[in-house]
Amino acid sequence: MFFNTESTAILLLEDGTYFEGTSFGALGTITGEVVFNTGMTGYQEVITDPSYYGQLITFTYPEIGNTGVNINDNESANPSVKGVISRQISMTPSNWRHDMSFDKWLKNENVIGIKGIDTRALVRHLRESGTLNGIISSDPKYSIAELFSILEKSPSMNGLNLVDKVTTKKLFKVNSSCPVSFDKRIKNIKNPPYKVVAIDFGIKKSILDRLVAHGCDVTVLPANASISDVLDLSPEGVFLSNGPGDPSTVESGIKLTNNLINYEKLPVFGICLGHQILGLALGGKTFKLSYGHRGLNHPCGLNGSVEITSQNHGFALDFKSLNPEKIKITRFNLNDQTVAAISVIDMPFFGVQYHPEASPGPHDADHHFNHFVTLIEERRPIVD
Repeated sequence: MFFNTESTAILLLEDGTYFEGTSFGALGTITGEVVFNTGMTGYQEVITDPSYYGQLITFTYPEIGNTGVNINDNESANPSVKGVISRQISMTPSNWRHDMSFDKWLKNENVIGIKGIDTRALVRHLRESGTLNGIISSDPKYSIAELFSILEKSPSMNGLNLVDKVTTKKLFKVNSSCPVSFDKRIKNIKNPPYKVVAIDFGIKKSILDRLVAHGCDVTVLPANASISDVLDLSPEGVFLSNGPGDPSTVESGIKLTNNLINYEKLPVFGICLGHQILGLALGGKTFKLSYGHRGLNHPCGLNGSVEITSQNHGFALDFKSLNPEKIKITRFNLNDQTVAAISVIDMPFFGVQYHPEASPGPHDADHHFNHFVTLIEERRPIVD
């Protein structure tokens, strides 16, 4: 046994590397893909983002928990991550809006945490070796050998379909009668509401808020929705949401998007996983990044135009697989030249790899929502 006290915890990686620290949040043992986020803020939004489903999230900022937790800031009903890894945790929240401390929230939600480890060394190791599966345990009954045996059974993110774990089970609506109503200050909102169907692969609350703010009445459908399910609602546009896992495995979403492309009449806008699904439906391929893009300061652009973006993804579209006669790459990630945004030539279909809703993150990319409603507006019949 390697535990000296009840509060001791360990993080063990699949290559045998391990870190000893102290537990916080819930006690127990959990496996998952170990990833890192470089943002200085937004830990609650990150932890409740369904795109992180099943992962163990490392925060590179040295202390989190300072502002506690306000349930209104959740991006989904409950945390999506399995575990949290941090250098230091603030146990005393200092924000007037907080409902409870970060530690208490994680305990309530049964999320296991480890603190007090050298997160700089961990992140450097992940950058050099690539993303690894790991196990966090605060259970003294396990030896390292026993934990490693458990970890060996943990599935790889490659080939893993997690969308079914996070998608809505039934249709629901979000519109201008909801607390967040459309913003009259945004340009090009001429004749709202715009009828939009959103396909939920793991959609964030802030994305729905931004669609509503841009004048959309949104009907959200499960990830397995068919083309007839969509068309029966007579939408003016279709939105493909973010989500977790390997995009190439989301066969129902790829089939739906392919049918929407063949239908040709409806603008289609994809974010993150939705962007990848759009690329796959257009005949492209995706691949797993070495350690992913997760943070708030990723520069994306083309031809001298740059926007700083919020990102969270472990897969990307393969540049060489995209047909240049059909698909225009509108932005690259300027850190590694991976595909950051695409549009279909002479058709109202486009996608962005990053998160223009900026929760958390910069607001440089909010104009993509504006572009979406503009495409809808342009295709409305002219009324005399």
